[in-house]
Amino acid sequence: MTTSFTELFGVRYPIMQGGMQWVGRARLAAAVSEAGGLGTITALTQPRPHDLANEIAHARELTDKPVAVNLTILPSISPPPYEEYRQVIIDAGVPIVETAGSNPGPHIEHFHAAGIKVIHKCTSVRHALKAQRLGVDAISIDGFECAGHPGEDDVPGLVLIPAAARQIEIPMLASGGFADGRGLAAALTLGAQGINMGTRFMCTQESPIHDRVKQAIVDADERDTELIFRPLRNTSRVASNDVAREVVDILDGGGDFASVRELVAGVRGRRVYETGDVNAGVWTVGMVQGLIDDIPTVADLIARIVEEAGDCLLSAAKAVDNLSAPVA
Repeated sequence: MTTSFTELFGVRYPIMQGGMQWVGRARLAAAVSEAGGLGTITALTQPRPHDLANEIAHARELTDKPVAVNLTILPSISPPPYEEYRQVIIDAGVPIVETAGSNPGPHIEHFHAAGIKVIHKCTSVRHALKAQRLGVDAISIDGFECAGHPGEDDVPGLVLIPAAARQIEIPMLASGGFADGRGLAAALTLGAQGINMGTRFMCTQESPIHDRVKQAIVDADERDTELIFRPLRNTSRVASNDVAREVVDILDGGGDFASVRELVAGVRGRRVYETGDVNAGVWTVGMVQGLIDDIPTVADLIARIVEEAGDCLLSAAKAVDNLSAPVA
């Protein structure tokens, strides 16, 4: 299965594991890359830059295939030392970086100077076009269905992907709402050159989150998410639980961020993944959980997706042949 994405980034299949806070660790990323996709270590999951260096080294012990690093850049009162994390990525010889959040411009020239390719994650066509002008090598575009921050335009993938494909000239991955081969086939048909999956990879044997959280995803359906921070124009899609619903009620009632700060603290979300207490805090998950009903190994999942996508595309081609066949 060859696309411009697989050719540019040197992977076998057009499937990327997106960067996920607390989830994107070496074992999962290496498993995805070893199975033919592109695995991703999340830089800011590591508390200090030298911890990221150790995590990258650990991934290299598990696979000799390309592994990416996600660097999410967000405005903050006390921002992490982004330049130090960037330098660790460069010094480690990481071949691919996924940037997300704010403008990646200040980092692109440093990565390119080191021979590192950059994929930028966007939630709108206008942001994707800006990233393309800045010189990124590929785009990952997130539809409204995605986990985490879907932006404020509320455009679902079925519209966003082809809208972006009409204008984006570099390889583009479709993200948000993908879990199986039907989704991969659809993404390719809509004009993307592959898919970026997060929630689906959370529900694998190699995922570092607690088994009770994985089972909660399996048991949930597509309606079991909440959109928090909507009144603050910083929307985030998270699992529907007691804490998330309380946050929604407070903010809908006129509360400000200070009134929910303790409820949404990152340390509480991390506790969910570590302890399996799904009500310990807010934790991100996408609507695509409604399509997830098992917890396979990464290798089995990727093989299944590729086979199913091929079957879907062949079936569609046969349907076209039948439509175009002359009537006797």
